[in-house]
Amino acid sequence: MKEYAIGYLAQRTGLAVSAIRHYESQGLIKPNRTTSGQRQFARSDIRRLSFIKIAQNLGFSLPYIRDLLASLSDHRTPSAADWARISKNFESVLNTRIKRLEQLRDTLSSCIGCGCLSLKSCALYNQGDHAGQRGTGAMFLLETSEHTTK
Repeated sequence: MKEYAIGYLAQRTGLAVSAIRHYESQGLIKPNRTTSGQRQFARSDIRRLSFIKIAQNLGFSLPYIRDLLASLSDHRTPSAADWARISKNFESVLNTRIKRLEQLRDTLSSCIGCGCLSLKSCALYNQGDHAGQRGTGAMFLLETSEHTTK
């Protein structure tokens, strides 16, 4: 199997060498090492790095991406079935995010009437007036002051 130097991967993926090293330190890719310690990457790592870059652009965290990639063997080009399975995971998470964003968008329209992000009535900042249940005044400020003076 032909292997590639880190500079070649950087050129092919558009990632900085330091980013590739970071992904390695996070366990997302696992290069082989020559006897002199030089990293040697499999061709499949180009796809993995491209996938990581895309997944991050979609807002997924490195630990989440690592969990998805953990099901793939290290030096095998992922199959169409592998990517289909992973994309199903993405689809579920993205659909949940879309639903939350739509709810946020719909809630924002109530702010037009409020205009000031009132602590008593703001559905975004103080949903259900949970702060009001603790009493009147600057309750959070008072709690912080009590903890620092004791």
